[in-house]
Amino acid sequence: MTGTLAGVRVLEIGGIGPGPFAAMMLADHGADVLRVDRGSTAMDALMGACNPTLRGRPAVGIDLKHPAGRDAVLALCERADVLIEGFRPGVMERLGLGPDVVLERAPRIVYARMTGYGQDGPLAGVAGHDINYIAVAGALGASARIGERPHFALNLVGDYGGGAMLLAFGIVCGVLEARSSGRGQVIDAAMVDGAALLTTLFHGMRAGGRWSDEPGTNFLDSGAHFYEVYETSDGGHVAVGAIEPQFYERLLAALGLSADDAPQWDRARWPELKRRFAEIFRTRSRAAWTALLEYDDACATGVVSLAEAAAHPHLAARATFVEVDGVSQPQAAPRFSRTPGAARPARDDEDAALASWGLGSAQRRALRDSGALSA
Repeated sequence: MTGTLAGVRVLEIGGIGPGPFAAMMLADHGADVLRVDRGSTAMDALMGACNPTLRGRPAVGIDLKHPAGRDAVLALCERADVLIEGFRPGVMERLGLGPDVVLERAPRIVYARMTGYGQDGPLAGVAGHDINYIAVAGALGASARIGERPHFALNLVGDYGGGAMLLAFGIVCGVLEARSSGRGQVIDAAMVDGAALLTTLFHGMRAGGRWSDEPGTNFLDSGAHFYEVYETSDGGHVAVGAIEPQFYERLLAALGLSADDAPQWDRARWPELKRRFAEIFRTRSRAAWTALLEYDDACATGVVSLAEAAAHPHLAARATFVEVDGVSQPQAAPRFSRTPGAARPARDDEDAALASWGLGSAQRRALRDSGALSA
């Protein structure tokens, strides 16, 4: 394994959503990640057999409710720098694998807990998903067009932006601190906290009188004509984000308009100008607008689908997508000049993985004989 995290060992207690995505990011950048799989779940059935977020690491089937399985996980913790778990608060404690027990066995371990609502608070024990967490954090309520109900950007804000990426950031911070202090600690990574953190700028603008509490009336929430998605003549779309005056000027020139025709910050005219822009964009196809605008400094790009993204000339030139296990998927990010990461295939070598983590053949045989190990 190569990458910036080579030499870091991560024990991932199998879960869904942000936990596996964070573990994928760590594995992409060279961490030795071992996933303890807890068996199939309803979400696994929904995902199907193909889940690229499980790439780059092996999985072992250990029964956490079995005493021998618990003991095996504790033995693995002694060899780990990080443990990731995503159960509701209290579940790991009931399994005998809570942070107090684990840190006693492995004092330097970073015990990373990923939940929706956090380890405490009135909602801590309540079930939820991305849409619920971003609703509580205020991010969903601010994401609406005027007169319409709030809309969500897939499950990117809570699960991945406010969840997995904040978890991965916390893990790297924790590992760095543990290497200097010699002591581990617990990370309480909550998607409500992460989603709220992502709204920091908007709280500042609101406090400064530059952001209205009425969704769909601000310059970044579809209120402005210069930050909007417009339909083209063939049913495609163009994304416009011409905020700075020099870029707005280039956009107006391409549309055949002047600053007098479309004053950028005359908020009273934004609804009218949105209608005018919409009429203009419906006169050409997506391809035509893309050819005219995408390589100019107009901050306007064609909107591509998931199926089209890998073939976009810019992403193709950067090799942003790669085929792994027969599936086209995004490559590791970010990019490092000297120690690059890489999206690697999932590894189906349970016995070899346990051996590399220090469990000898006798221990592995005893685990299988006890029924605590799947194979």
